[in-house]
Amino acid sequence: MRFLRHQTSPPGDPAGPDDPVDIRAWGPTDLLGHVESAMAIYAEAMGYPPGAGRAHVSATANHATQPGFRAMAALSGERLVGFGYGYASRPGQWWHEQVRHGLTAEQADFWLTDAYELCELHVRPPWQGRRIGRALLIGLLDGVADSRHVLLSTPEGDTRAWRLYRSLHFADVLRHFYFPTDDRPFAILGAELPLRDDAQQNRRDE
Repeated sequence: MRFLRHQTSPPGDPAGPDDPVDIRAWGPTDLLGHVESAMAIYAEAMGYPPGAGRAHVSATANHATQPGFRAMAALSGERLVGFGYGYASRPGQWWHEQVRHGLTAEQADFWLTDAYELCELHVRPPWQGRRIGRALLIGLLDGVADSRHVLLSTPEGDTRAWRLYRSLHFADVLRHFYFPTDDRPFAILGAELPLRDDAQQNRRDE
């Protein structure tokens, strides 16, 4: 299925995007118990129609069974306002194979051997700009073991996501790459693990 983007203004948020947010670790059961809310955030944050989120539920259920699966949630009270998850990248997985075909053999050996895939990282648009995505990402990758690199894909463009990844030393792996499920170019970015967080280090040194 090819998801086409749409542009809408974010709806009013009665919960209030200035309310406190709790970042917590989730297991597969936690994510699947909130999968409809998570996929609604996925569709909204990516600019997809709502049906794209519903169509992604089965894929998410499969992702939750992958080796090395980890998830993080951002909640305001009981309301999910952001989430992220990933797992060990292995041959035969859809994203792994898509990216591998875009790389030379040498690049694939460097980036895809012992790699961790940041599969999803999304925050509801009204709640963006509060460093929620940063907290989710750092929390998610903090406990990743047995992986040399983390890889992700993000739409090309000067976005908050781009600025977040660059601030954490993600480098270009592939640029202007097209997946068969989207009509816009993506960048594949990668970073060494453990992740470098200069802002956090600077706070410790103060």
